[in-house]
Amino acid sequence: MTFLKRSVWTLYWKGIVAKLSLDSRVALQLSPGPCRYFDEPVDVKVTGLPPEQYVEVRSKLIDSRNVSFEALATFCSDKNGHIDLARCPSLGGSYSGIEAMGLFTSMRPLVPHSRLTKRDVSTPLSVDIEVTCNGLVVAKDTVQRRFLGDGVQKVPLEGGSIRGSLFLPPGPGPSPAILDVPHYGGALTELRASLLANKGYVVMALAYRGYQDLPKVMDKLDLEYFEEAVTFLRAHPKVKGPGIGILSISKGGDLALAMSAFLPGVSATVFINGCNANTVFPLHCKGTVIPPLNIDTDKIIFRKDGLLDIRDALLDPMMEENQASVIPIERANCHFMFVASEDDRNWNSVLFSEQAAQRLRDHGKENFEVVRYPKAGHFLDVPYMPHCPSSFHPVVGTVVVMGGEPKAHAEAQVDLWKRVQEFFRKHLNSDHSSFKAML
Repeated sequence: MTFLKRSVWTLYWKGIVAKLSLDSRVALQLSPGPCRYFDEPVDVKVTGLPPEQYVEVRSKLIDSRNVSFEALATFCSDKNGHIDLARCPSLGGSYSGIEAMGLFTSMRPLVPHSRLTKRDVSTPLSVDIEVTCNGLVVAKDTVQRRFLGDGVQKVPLEGGSIRGSLFLPPGPGPSPAILDVPHYGGALTELRASLLANKGYVVMALAYRGYQDLPKVMDKLDLEYFEEAVTFLRAHPKVKGPGIGILSISKGGDLALAMSAFLPGVSATVFINGCNANTVFPLHCKGTVIPPLNIDTDKIIFRKDGLLDIRDALLDPMMEENQASVIPIERANCHFMFVASEDDRNWNSVLFSEQAAQRLRDHGKENFEVVRYPKAGHFLDVPYMPHCPSSFHPVVGTVVVMGGEPKAHAEAQVDLWKRVQEFFRKHLNSDHSSFKAML
């Protein structure tokens, strides 16, 4: 064997030995453990690397619709061969800079315009994390993102006309109660309800379209359906009165306002990126029909990427010809928290929240607070939910822009989740120690 060939083989085998040594030393640490609630942060660290070693860290999950979500970030280890995602900046990939939960919040679907879905909250969502060096996996682990806490019961709502799930916290009770009213999507959404039940609330995740025997195609909504849900929740033996809370988002927002205005027993309402007027179809309400807010299709923007921007398609509710659609929230005796994302492209949430607050002021009421989030998009969800910048809109019938910048949106979700709990803890008059502990 010539000297050149011997040198090449020597370098080759040294590379293999170095790689095997690297594999044996590298460790991926997920703390405080491999199983955490979805709304709790995970500390991700890599140890055992050579100093100033570049590696890629990838996260991956598969949701209930079998859609894969992934994120990838490049890091350089410190002088001790360590990488701490809470301190080390991502040098590129799905996000850049320091974001402790960037591998979770910056996940993107491999099927475009998909929103992460978890239909069965009784099982955790598995997130695989792996570290690669020079294209080879040197460490990997899996973190289980739980939704349902120990002792929390999930009870399907099958009697009567209402559909959804009731989540009961452990213990004899009574506990404060929340009615969770989702957007106009169809599938039952239980994420918020299950996570709030972990904090000590009785929570009803209510469906009102396309779930089980509920109609997929609708031409009206009846407030009596939501009244049955409120009555059921208030009468439950584990519910502490005198009133309940309502948590809403998007189309659920105007429904929450209607319940607050026309139904007794509502003490606190959270209104996230909703409209202060009735939308989509007529709402039959105690002998009155509230018409939907008018739409101007000429204000829909067709973007170069083929997506629609429908932010300004809904007309100003305070225009004279639209005021019949406005929900008379001055009738309500509850406390309101109006939440608006400033980059909401689904509709003008800032305008709607400001008008709702002004209507209360005009009637001499100060039973509200307004929270705004710059650069956040429409779907403000639970903490560490991947940002959804575009999604299929069931009313429009195609994909529309939802808005938001990923980092600002992620920060808004963490902040809002704390505010929601504090708001309900204050206005539902809870004395449960579990609230303070979980906050």
